[in-house]
Amino acid sequence: TVDGDGVRELYVGSLAHVGEEVFPSSIDYLALGHLHVPQAVGSAEHIRYCGSPIPMGYGEATQEKKVVLIEFNSTTPNIKELPVPCFQELVRIVGSLDDIHTKLEELKKEKSSAWLEIEYTGSDIIGNLREMLDEAMADSSMEIRRIKNRRVMDRVMSTIAEDETLDDLDAGDVFTRCLDAFEVPDEDREELTVSYNEIIKSLHEEDINAE
Repeated sequence: TVDGDGVRELYVGSLAHVGEEVFPSSIDYLALGHLHVPQAVGSAEHIRYCGSPIPMGYGEATQEKKVVLIEFNSTTPNIKELPVPCFQELVRIVGSLDDIHTKLEELKKEKSSAWLEIEYTGSDIIGNLREMLDEAMADSSMEIRRIKNRRVMDRVMSTIAEDETLDDLDAGDVFTRCLDAFEVPDEDREELTVSYNEIIKSLHEEDINAE
């Protein structure tokens, strides 16, 4: 698996890594699942994780996805990897605002229709990052699917006491800390809080309807 996109290491008990030697030699071909990256187990070409046929997140955007075609000659497998065509390009852009603009211009010249994840890591705090990026994306067929504003995140996290973690805070607490961190005037907070609560309610309703 790949770090990021909500992917994390999972294992049962102490079985963090299982080698090819745990499988009996009588198996002609063993197809395993769950791991996103197609791969053989150790040196055993006949024991394989199939991998996901499409990227499961932006961390896998540059991976070549494959399916495996197996034909048997008696008990001997003939294994052939077939690349899966990319039906929707995913692109992750990380950097300063200038870096992001440069990459967007390159993609626009290529007439890309990629879905984008953009992570801003510049030193300046930009409160209207979404609006600036939307303007930069004008007249293109690309879509921004996720924006990470690292400076905003760092500033909000700096308001958390040493003995606190994000697990101690609910979404409303984090939003309040964000207002505090950016010194939002009291006269603007009520309207912003109402809008925020409406968004949270809408997201909860979408989750319920999806079940």
